[in-house]
Amino acid sequence: MKPDKKLLISVDVEEFDIPEEFGQQVPLQEKLEVSRRGLERTLELFERYHVRATFFITAYWAQHYPELVRQMAATHEIASHAYYHSSFKESDLESSRLALQEISGQQVYGFRMPRLRQVNMTALKAAGYTYDASVNPTWMPGRYNNWHLPRTLFREKEMWIIPSSVSPICRYPVFWLSVKNAPLWMSRHFSKTILKRDKYLSFYFHPWELAELEGYSLPGYISRMSGNKMRDKMEGFLQFLQQQGQFCAHRDFLEANS
Repeated sequence: MKPDKKLLISVDVEEFDIPEEFGQQVPLQEKLEVSRRGLERTLELFERYHVRATFFITAYWAQHYPELVRQMAATHEIASHAYYHSSFKESDLESSRLALQEISGQQVYGFRMPRLRQVNMTALKAAGYTYDASVNPTWMPGRYNNWHLPRTLFREKEMWIIPSSVSPICRYPVFWLSVKNAPLWMSRHFSKTILKRDKYLSFYFHPWELAELEGYSLPGYISRMSGNKMRDKMEGFLQFLQQQGQFCAHRDFLEANS
């Protein structure tokens, strides 16, 4: 472990609604349960590798599994992923924060917009948040073009922004899709490059990736590496990261750097 380098691992806990982007409807209870099954596998891995992480949770999901949220809050940071994953209104900013605080018994400081859409920083501050983690400062076809944004921690309208990590120069993103689809040696290489330059790595994924997804109408780049295969890949990645730095929650990182 290299304590001077920080590892910010975050998990987006939400209703499993990604099949709906590709025309398949999923019953509500199934959407909730797929994430729960993957989350339990995630927590097993985190315990094995002594990971302290940040869980961005939709308030709606949390209301269905309050005991599990309290279990997470005993070790990890709880943050908001809005109220629902598939719909949003600005009042959800405050209501999701308050609901998560009540369920978890923990103060909620951070926010991440579903699908990393843009969020109004003025409204976010007014809703009681300290930081936002909705920026992936790279280009992703059909999603966003954030090449103009800073790669590392910055301020906007009195809010701290913690972007997902991308490499210097070419801005290769180390996030769920790249770790899922690229060879592990590539994720390790770019993680080392980022840690050498930035002294921290911010990586996120979803618990549903660790559930079996073969029965859903999803593109191969999402479904072929799932379930046991994704669990094993995540284990290899966490095992590698454990030797590269110290795991910490987003809030811990901000306290040390602001």
